[in-house]
Amino acid sequence: MVGMSSAELFGAGHPAVTQLSPSLEHHIAMIHSDSEFEVTHDLEKRLAPRRAIEAAMSSGALKHAHKDSLVIRERIARPILRAILKIAGIYSRGVRNALQPVVRYLRLEFEDLPATFDGFRILHLTDLHIDGMDGLAEIVADRITDLHPDLCVMTGDYRFELVGPCDAVYPRLQMVLSSVHADQGTVAVLGNHDESEMAGEIERLGVRMLINEAIEIRRGETSLWVIGVDDPHCYGFDDLDGALENVPEDAFKVLLAHSPEIFAEAAAAGIDLCLCGHIHAGQIRLPLIGGILSNADCPRRYTQDVWQHGSMLGYTCAGVGCSLLPVRYNCPPEIAMIELTRK
Repeated sequence: MVGMSSAELFGAGHPAVTQLSPSLEHHIAMIHSDSEFEVTHDLEKRLAPRRAIEAAMSSGALKHAHKDSLVIRERIARPILRAILKIAGIYSRGVRNALQPVVRYLRLEFEDLPATFDGFRILHLTDLHIDGMDGLAEIVADRITDLHPDLCVMTGDYRFELVGPCDAVYPRLQMVLSSVHADQGTVAVLGNHDESEMAGEIERLGVRMLINEAIEIRRGETSLWVIGVDDPHCYGFDDLDGALENVPEDAFKVLLAHSPEIFAEAAAAGIDLCLCGHIHAGQIRLPLIGGILSNADCPRRYTQDVWQHGSMLGYTCAGVGCSLLPVRYNCPPEIAMIELTRK
């Protein structure tokens, strides 16, 4: 079902980068010699419910256990954990570890994958938290510049903090995106660290944001659908049924969701591949025990690596960046290069 391969697994071709329209309300039509990518998109309309939820949270009218616990963790646990790591003399080591992302190559097999998409390559970036560490953007850009996927997907958490300004995110994210050479461009969803206002700014960098919607990628007479839902962990605005409204039932479907907590609903909806992040594979992993925090309401087997639920395959990436503290132990930051193949 899944196999590791060397960098030589993927060809050394250099397809051109396709930049997507930066406007907030637009029609996108991109035609390639062997594929077609077309969709109508109204970002502001789709973000309106998310904005209402954020406003209710900010005013205190709406409480959310996940969001509240994260804020408390940052205010209380962060200084305590930092002090413990510094007293133990391993804080700087954790910082160095966090600046050494690895590229992981995966080959995932599917019986129902259309023949024209056999070998389709997806670059998966998640949990960049790109403003949390100086130098990370440059390192990630260097790691991915020679990968040349067919499509790049990003599954949320672009900033480090939960609240506050995001100005430092965009120039660093732009640096990373400048090294993405994908002939179908880049599509992305929001995470629990991200606010709705970030979606428009990220689209201005050439990324197609999916807010509970789907896009079709065509090759000849066949197609593959990419579905993106809002963060299922904190905001309660994920709408998989709505996102699938115009997707043919028998289509091959790739779901982008920030958290794997959507696993059961996704499998029941006929998703073929679910790509997510959020967990950081624990970020701080102890020998024999593994990650001490999961921060997700789902069984542990769905919180990292490749997994299966029913007929659906899933992959929870360990992520590129860090949250809480810019450190990693026994858990290297991960960039995933995924090849879809037919059984």
